[in-house]
Amino acid sequence: MDTHNFFLMLFLILVSARILGELFAKVGIPSVLGELSAGILLGVSGFGLIEVNDVLKVLAEIGIILLLFEVGLETDIKRLKKAGSKAIVVAIFGVVFPFITSILAGIYLFDLSMPVSLFIGGTLTATSIGITLRVLRDIHKEQSGIAQIVIGAAVIDDIIGVIILVFVYDFAVKQEISLTNTLNVTAFIFLFLLLAPAAANLLSVIIRKFDYHKNVSGFIPTIIISLILLFSYLSHLSGAPEILGAFAAGIALSRRFFLPFGLGLRKSAKFLQKVKTSMTPIIQLFTPIFFVMVGLSMNVKVIDFSSPDFWYMGVIFLAIAIFGKYIGAFCITQNCSTNNMLIGISMIPRGEVGLIFAEIGRSNGILNNEVYAVLIFVIIITTVLPPFLLKWLFKFECA
Repeated sequence: MDTHNFFLMLFLILVSARILGELFAKVGIPSVLGELSAGILLGVSGFGLIEVNDVLKVLAEIGIILLLFEVGLETDIKRLKKAGSKAIVVAIFGVVFPFITSILAGIYLFDLSMPVSLFIGGTLTATSIGITLRVLRDIHKEQSGIAQIVIGAAVIDDIIGVIILVFVYDFAVKQEISLTNTLNVTAFIFLFLLLAPAAANLLSVIIRKFDYHKNVSGFIPTIIISLILLFSYLSHLSGAPEILGAFAAGIALSRRFFLPFGLGLRKSAKFLQKVKTSMTPIIQLFTPIFFVMVGLSMNVKVIDFSSPDFWYMGVIFLAIAIFGKYIGAFCITQNCSTNNMLIGISMIPRGEVGLIFAEIGRSNGILNNEVYAVLIFVIIITTVLPPFLLKWLFKFECA
């Protein structure tokens, strides 16, 4: 890829994301949908001006990591701890129900093989927390109790999702269950999560001390971006199967490190404000790239809207995808049913996580074009619909 072509692509991404985000916000639509729309228009579904490539994927990954880092800075620790047990219930039910129901539907309703049904189930367990978090920030609800439950549930959801993907991939490709691979990845993830809070606190202390004695400006953004790159690299060396390395690093490991890292930096209010001031412009630059990339990855053209079989399969799996996450929220006690609905809707978006699952299945010959098209349809609807519902339903939130 030529450098000048890349510059043009980046120009189109940033400008279109800003323009459509502003236009959508102006008419009362969540701005994140403007950025997703920019990706759809620029990508294969629209004018075909930009193709997804590895460099854009890296920039997009930095964008979502930075968004989660910012969430960590602003998260209410007491509320997050208080939401712990509820988050676990929401996450586990939101994984188990769609996973099992999708497998049963695939085998008994559509006569699909076990490997294909397993991959569909894995795809529909995913949750793209980045989209929900962006909506919560736009409507100033990121500090609410609902947000804390959703953040906690999303962390657990991602961990279980990676473990399921390792299990499903081994079975689908090798036609055998490799407990060794699954257990290795599971053990590493939990070890990483146990060490992350301690590492976060240690690094936050070191950063504060170095910042106090520095002689050159720009220390904070430089060191934080450097840590993002370092931990993403170390996570890639986790021992996960090669094809899952980037997924495990980006979704479950390196991203989640920056949530406790952000929490660790909260010890000094003055320093925390300094970090926010330094990082905000960078976060605002990179985050839209992530949401545009989600849109670029959605290929609406693979969907055959004239096929009755497509609609039959699509509606069934869409119902499973929505109610699988939605019902889990009603297994916990909230002040009113509206709050349960808000939690359930917040967990529905599949976004880039679902697209990664589906693409791995397609590229390895596990999913045929029809099933892949159905999953793309489900991912698009579950990504686009929740932001509208959240913005409207939060008007009726119970205190």
